[in-house]
Amino acid sequence: MSATTTAPDVFTVVRATIAPELDRALAASRARPLPASPSSLAAEPGHSRALFTRLLDEVTAAAPTASATAATTPPGRQTPAASPATTSATAADPAGATVTELLAAYADGATTPTAVLAALAPLWTSDAVWSDAVLRLVAGAEAAAADSTRRWADGTARPLEGVPFAVKDIIDVADTVVTSGSLQTGDRVAPADATVTARLRAAGAIPVFMAATTEFACGGPHNARYGAVRNPWDAERWTGGSSTGSGSALAARIVPLALGTDTGGSIRVPSALCGTTGIKPTHGLVPRTGVTSLSWTLDHVGPMARSAEDLALVLDVLAGDDGADPSTYPAVPDLTADPARIVGMRIGVPRSWFTERVDTAVLAAHEAAVDRFRELGAEVVPIEFDDLGAVDSECWTVFYGELAANQEANAATAERFDAGTRARFEVAFTPSAADYLRALRRRPLVQAAMVARMDEARVDLVLTPGIGATAPRLDDLTMSVDGERHNLHEVVPRNTRLFDYVGFPALMMPAGVAPDGLPVGVQLVGRPWADGTVLSAAVAFQLATDHHRRVPPVAASRSTSVSASAAASGGPSHP
Repeated sequence: MSATTTAPDVFTVVRATIAPELDRALAASRARPLPASPSSLAAEPGHSRALFTRLLDEVTAAAPTASATAATTPPGRQTPAASPATTSATAADPAGATVTELLAAYADGATTPTAVLAALAPLWTSDAVWSDAVLRLVAGAEAAAADSTRRWADGTARPLEGVPFAVKDIIDVADTVVTSGSLQTGDRVAPADATVTARLRAAGAIPVFMAATTEFACGGPHNARYGAVRNPWDAERWTGGSSTGSGSALAARIVPLALGTDTGGSIRVPSALCGTTGIKPTHGLVPRTGVTSLSWTLDHVGPMARSAEDLALVLDVLAGDDGADPSTYPAVPDLTADPARIVGMRIGVPRSWFTERVDTAVLAAHEAAVDRFRELGAEVVPIEFDDLGAVDSECWTVFYGELAANQEANAATAERFDAGTRARFEVAFTPSAADYLRALRRRPLVQAAMVARMDEARVDLVLTPGIGATAPRLDDLTMSVDGERHNLHEVVPRNTRLFDYVGFPALMMPAGVAPDGLPVGVQLVGRPWADGTVLSAAVAFQLATDHHRRVPPVAASRSTSVSASAAASGGPSHP
């Protein structure tokens, strides 16, 4: 793979951006030490787990029928019904189909997993722009598709039977080369499936290819081993990271589902910049077993797709304790996505921090989304969170402290890192032990304060703008905010990494197209374990809009007729 643009001096650009930012973050944190011991502050990492446990107990107690429903309904719930015209369209153009549409077409007999695999497989070895997304194929897909076809025929189909999915190259797939996008790993063969991979397989889904990632989910756009991943909306732009291949493949319509990870926004950033939909679940809802760790207290694993309805089907399958990941919990909240819940839902809209360093086109899309939620019956109210600049500073400290711990054994071979990773690695040892522990101690205080603020405002969700600008250029790694160029690191994670730090569920979905023809998104955030509420609101929004059905100029699926409104807004809408 290679980008169409020349890579800049990435090491210099990245280091010159992140080193001063980390210094600023550390200075801000050190200027606000927590009270000395003895202190009654609930400021130990265990207090985070205590808060999340209490909130989980509350939501499970409030939904006593959830376990009974789960006992009688498969994890993916019943296959949604679809009209014959819809399933026929899916059979004719499987590349454009969502997970939900594929399942309906299988159930209707309009097509089979074998036929869908045969239609999609040539796209995975194409040299088109989306080829950047595909690192290597996963063996056994044809046999799995044949088994899925048989199961649909004999009535034993599982919840995601026959759905092909891509796997980010830091998530293990048994007997497959999984490299974390790095030269450091050589041709490492995964000894077993990650929990998330195994759960999707057990539900009938079929892993078909390993999708590109930035190195160890933190490197630069120009990967030293595989090259850059171009954005299907504009080959001169990047997809955003670190789930680069997952975002590109979904946008290009070469696969309906992908697994991603999110440590500072790596599911949500490509979703916003590629016009797809992705959710970072509540921390501890989905096991990380078998996933390369970047920053273990920030890492999340989640699904990426083209609709929130698809995410809900898949998250049901992925969620729950696996007995191996110590961050998971014994219970699972009700994850049902019910769009009818939007009526009367209270949505908080913050006007500071999240709207700063944000392009006018993104703000306009956010305002339009606010209006649409009102039209759908939601009550929109103001909300603000305190000291988000200080919280953002702690995000930097945790990330770099844990990156240093995870990668220090590679110090002797640091030259094998790509330039972006090497720049991060060089500054990662800057925080002291006191800096790192202060950031960990502040986390439960911030989590409790944010929950309390949402309680005070009586809001169910928070709606923020997505990423502050459209996709960055590959030639200079900049983004334009109202005509002013910014290095991507100054814009991309600003609205996302806060929610990795606190572990709240956060979903990114398309909300429009900017004047440059590229997609922009909005972000829905809930309390811990309110993933079902987040998904319910997103499904309602997508039932009332067509942003998530926009197809980029370079895509495997192209609508035969392009509506005038779609053409005017930068891309056709897939029927």
